[in-house]
Amino acid sequence: MDPLLQLLERNALASPEQLAKMLQISTEDVKKRIQDLQSDGLILGYKAILNRDKLSKDSVRAVIEVRVSPERDGGFDRVAERIAQFEEVKSCFLMSGAYDLLIFVEGHTLQEVASFVASKLSTLEKVHSTATHFMLKTYKDQGVIMSRAAPSERISVSP
Repeated sequence: MDPLLQLLERNALASPEQLAKMLQISTEDVKKRIQDLQSDGLILGYKAILNRDKLSKDSVRAVIEVRVSPERDGGFDRVAERIAQFEEVKSCFLMSGAYDLLIFVEGHTLQEVASFVASKLSTLEKVHSTATHFMLKTYKDQGVIMSRAAPSERISVSP
């Protein structure tokens, strides 16, 4: 992967000056490359990774396995793109294995997520079945460990 993309993926808040120093190129080159990457659609946006366990409890997240029928000319794309349009859907992936799509959804309550599955997702013509798994606690998200381990009180012992 492009070293600039690697640095931005680790810390999107790094300034062009910091990135230029790390890459040993000019700040103007960094700014131009970032602009080109955005124009080419390689960089689609920047987002903070939140520790949702520390936020208010008015959010419920679920992972849903979805089995669908592919369309003759569009394969899985059309049905996946339609599912991705729902406001509740935060991520949608084509998968190999026992199910076809994996979607991540969010709602205010368990009932809201269940209602989404029952009234919107399951009623789509190409959807055959779903399996919903509610996320209870996050330990690691997008490479970031959510909790910092407290320093050990024990004295290390060596042989």
